[in-house]
Amino acid sequence: MVTTTAALGAGLLVAAPAQAASPPQNAAVVTTTAKVTAKQSRAAKQKKRAAYAVKYAAKQIGDPYRYGGTGPGSWDCSGLAGGAWRKAGVKLPRTSQQIYRAVKKKVSWKGAVKGDLLFFYGGRTHMGIYAGHGYMIHAPSSGKRVKKIKLTKYYKRNFSGGVRPGL
Repeated sequence: MVTTTAALGAGLLVAAPAQAASPPQNAAVVTTTAKVTAKQSRAAKQKKRAAYAVKYAAKQIGDPYRYGGTGPGSWDCSGLAGGAWRKAGVKLPRTSQQIYRAVKKKVSWKGAVKGDLLFFYGGRTHMGIYAGHGYMIHAPSSGKRVKKIKLTKYYKRNFSGGVRPGL
């Protein structure tokens, strides 16, 4: 009986270290994890900036439209979008066409999230800031004021692209 116990005990001693040993750390796994964490961090920072841009744009509701207006006090559509994102820490070019070309992350109509910039008409001559829940804040045209509007079928028909600044 002693021999069986000793053999059994020896087997456990030999088997235990092999089972308890942890696999060696793979450098690729560590690097991938760091990249995922950095990407999540960038996305979280972008989301925070987007919320700030929308909040800033909402404070401009009621300001008059002025062609070439970059605020404060009066705005055109790209001036409002650029001004709101500038306050959130992201510098954008001046015109709607330049903004669309400069921002690399493109978004679809259905993929739009709060803070995305939506462009309309063939030449991307109008834009607004998506406020979430089917609404947009924009500076419409001469004689009108900055307003928050429901995105209707008209806007969906005339949609020509969207971008997500701040990534």
